[in-house]
Amino acid sequence: MAQEIEIKLRINDPAALKRTLKRLGAHPVGGQTGRVHEWNVLFDTAQGDLAKHGQLLRIRTETPETKSRSGQGAVAKRVLLTFKRPVGAVTAPSTSAEGNHRHKVREELELAVTDAATLTKVFEGLGMRGWFRYEKHRTTFRLPPSSSWAKGLLIELDETPIGTFVELEGPPAAIDRAAKALGFSPQDYIVENYLALYVEDCRQRGTEPKDMVFAAKK
Repeated sequence: MAQEIEIKLRINDPAALKRTLKRLGAHPVGGQTGRVHEWNVLFDTAQGDLAKHGQLLRIRTETPETKSRSGQGAVAKRVLLTFKRPVGAVTAPSTSAEGNHRHKVREELELAVTDAATLTKVFEGLGMRGWFRYEKHRTTFRLPPSSSWAKGLLIELDETPIGTFVELEGPPAAIDRAAKALGFSPQDYIVENYLALYVEDCRQRGTEPKDMVFAAKK
């Protein structure tokens, strides 16, 4: 099973971050603006069997942002099914972040599906339910080929209901070098997922956790 190695960084000044990305030669991945709206639903049994084993089952629907607001042309959505679990076996230190505890390391399976609603019904028929929903806007960047050290690295700018973050995903050495180039140190690394960050945000605000969604526009 493929490994996902990543960290998050909390961004207090998104405009400054974008200037740094431009200086580094980073370019958005995908067409149009590169900005994508994500709608995520986590599934589990009523007893929380997946969570008890540190596992995650998610359906994500991605809707790319278009430059034109005229409504011309259909927007091609993408639906991804993802399963994550703790790493079952330690790989070689040269290729894995397992053991240094600075990075989040998970085994991950991901595939594209065509119908989120039907898949949801399948999960419900198997005794699972969508128990947590969260949304965000993500723009994914890559550094130019001249930065050969960044091969395989994704820089993902996430605009969420609880603030702006960057996820760095890829080889551990590339993550560390990119974080430094963006002005961060290992002390700034966040390895919690968005659910945990949202629950902590609710605790600090004194509110009851529900779903992590943007406030409705008035």
